[in-house]
Amino acid sequence: MVEPERTRPSDKTRAEEETDAQVEAHADELPTPAEEQAAERADAGDEEAARAYKEALERGARQEGEGRIP
Repeated sequence: MVEPERTRPSDKTRAEEETDAQVEAHADELPTPAEEQAAERADAGDEEAARAYKEALERGARQEGEGRIP
């Protein structure tokens, strides 16, 4: 396999990368009250879905034969 040609970043690029590294991440907008309420309702979860997920995990853990990752 041929390695790609390496380039050296310019001083301007290094300065921009340094500036960018100092920026702290933050949310663009705060959630609206309606969005907060929807998130609280979604946290309740679906017991049937949770049960199916747990069952799938257990079934995968007991998998044998071809396709099994050791």
